[in-house]
Amino acid sequence: TPKNNNSDTPDTPKLSAEDEVALREIDEAVRQDDAAEFVSKYGLAIGSVLAIVLLSLGGYLFWNSQVEAGLEAQSEEIISVIDHAQSEDFASVETLTTPLLDAETAGVRTSARLLQAATAIETDDPARAVELYAQVASDEAAPQALRDMARLREVATNYDERDPDDIISKLSDLAQPGNPFFGSAAEMTAMAHLEAGNFEEAGALFATIAKDENAPESLRDRALQMTGQLGVDAVENVEELLEGQGVAPQAEGPLAP
Repeated sequence: TPKNNNSDTPDTPKLSAEDEVALREIDEAVRQDDAAEFVSKYGLAIGSVLAIVLLSLGGYLFWNSQVEAGLEAQSEEIISVIDHAQSEDFASVETLTTPLLDAETAGVRTSARLLQAATAIETDDPARAVELYAQVASDEAAPQALRDMARLREVATNYDERDPDDIISKLSDLAQPGNPFFGSAAEMTAMAHLEAGNFEEAGALFATIAKDENAPESLRDRALQMTGQLGVDAVENVEELLEGQGVAPQAEGPLAP
């Protein structure tokens, strides 16, 4: 059987140990030259980027520590103001809260405005209280719950001076079942409907308040009285209502002589 010696393909020369060592040294030298060239070409740019990153990180950490320290100091000031308010030292409340009205943190300036508004009511200055409540209600950065509460207080503070349609419009979204401020907002809205001659709307709203188990009992009782005057049925379970009022339901059967 003939054998194919593949004589056209040259034999691969075999390197000696010394040659392999020399090749490795040359390869290492080439790698070092490439690394040196890379560092020479891009080292400054990479170093600059790293320096910027480190400086930015350090700056952020310093800023964050300063912000936290500032917030802690402002929180202590708010607590101090509350102590003065509880002791009816309203002059100090005004002095201490004034620098906080322009605070960058929404929670701080909102607290300051609400404290000043409460002080204005205590010192018989409802017009200023209304102004401060309006500022809180319009501050889009303030917590929504505080904005809603401020709007409710704004209306309640000068309710008698407002047009009924203005009250209805201003409290329409708060006077919805399920809203945390439904009870108070709905009662003021229902009274505004009465003043505007909208007796059907007022009766329906009073009935909704009377049926709201989450509303304060005193508020539900007032609403139930109003539904009675307006001829609206707001009682779903008469026996339960009588028991709640401390009246025992009358037994069935003929009346005793």
